[in-house]
Amino acid sequence: MFAGHIGAGLAIARFERRVNVGAFVTAALLLDVVLWALILAGRERVTFPTDFAVTHQPEFTFPISHGLVASLVWSALGGLLLFAGAARLGAGRARAAALLAGAVFSHWLLDALVHRPELPIAGETVAGLGLWHQLPVALAVEGAIVVGGLIAFVAGSHLPRGRSIGLAAVSLLCLAFTVVGMTSAPAPPSAEAMASSSLITLAIVCTVAVLLGRPSPTS
Repeated sequence: MFAGHIGAGLAIARFERRVNVGAFVTAALLLDVVLWALILAGRERVTFPTDFAVTHQPEFTFPISHGLVASLVWSALGGLLLFAGAARLGAGRARAAALLAGAVFSHWLLDALVHRPELPIAGETVAGLGLWHQLPVALAVEGAIVVGGLIAFVAGSHLPRGRSIGLAAVSLLCLAFTVVGMTSAPAPPSAEAMASSSLITLAIVCTVAVLLGRPSPTS
């Protein structure tokens, strides 16, 4: 799941307009940033099974980035970072920090919905409902999350019309990339190539979201 995380970040950002929506989008994608960085560092692993041409589903070993306990830690760190850097929000910064932490943790919840049982919980216990095995349903759910998140955020937003359209365009483009990646993309040449290209994509998407999502002075 890629675009669905963006949709979740947008939906959560609706509840805190004073924080740049790009922060919530970045938070919702954070666990994947950690994952691909750790793969490049040799600390986590992605492999491509023999049926990848049919399933388009890599297999992960990712306890540091996507373990349940680790995800809670990353969520808390994200919330604490916002709390420390958002003194201008006054008494409302604790609520904003909790929302941002929720955006980080939404990543684990959505991944647990679509991944095969591979997200570590404790010991040998893993989570994963495997919705990707019903790919049309999975893609429909992801599309609904993206569209729903966009509608939830844009409704009542003080962003200029052009930036709202840009945010929608980026989100829908990511959804298109997700559909292509899950249906017809060939296997990457290596884990390192996949990690590098994914980190570049994430950096671009998060940067664009921050640029487009700057709150106006009146928001």
